[in-house]
Amino acid sequence: MLFQNRTTAGQALADRLLAYANRSDVLVLGLPRGGVPVAFEVAQALHAPLDVFLVRKLGVPGQEELAMGAIASGGVRVLNYDIIEALHLSEAEIDRVTARQQQELERRERLYRQNLPFPQLRDRTVILVDDGLATGATMRAAVKAIQLQQPAAIVIAVPVASPETQQELATQVDEIVCVETPAPFYSVGSWYAEFPQTTDTQVRELLQQAGTVARNVS
Repeated sequence: MLFQNRTTAGQALADRLLAYANRSDVLVLGLPRGGVPVAFEVAQALHAPLDVFLVRKLGVPGQEELAMGAIASGGVRVLNYDIIEALHLSEAEIDRVTARQQQELERRERLYRQNLPFPQLRDRTVILVDDGLATGATMRAAVKAIQLQQPAAIVIAVPVASPETQQELATQVDEIVCVETPAPFYSVGSWYAEFPQTTDTQVRELLQQAGTVARNVS
């Protein structure tokens, strides 16, 4: 195991990002849900604001863990055409999964952000944080959506990543920071001693603690 839990992983990741500390242009965005505990530690260490950026994986019908793409806030959809063609998935099947995941994305957006306006990203340095990168489908969707808002720079930051995914995503952003890129990779959870599912309540509590949302809003 590389990390005890997401908290210690976030602390290790923050140590690699200290060049971004105490900068007024930096914004840390966690990918819910598992990326938020990691992003919280990064934001605290860098003295940077924390927010969330909503992304949902589009799982293959009947094989939901296999990503055929992902959607992100702002109406962005990224598709994995290799998987779609290999499994002969129809446009109707893809649209049904997209619609279902769009509903969940919007539910989480309301729950986590409580209808507060999303921060402006133009000319800012955005650090996108998740708890790890396997296929990278959700991170690719997040990057594509954020690029549309013309930030000054996009930095992907994760505790652990597949070496192949790390290399691929490095060409799409200004910097990618990974604490470890083990091979063979297996899965993100393989490198944590404790890897429970992060709950909506935990996400909200961390955002409240960071001052992203008010404590007295239900």
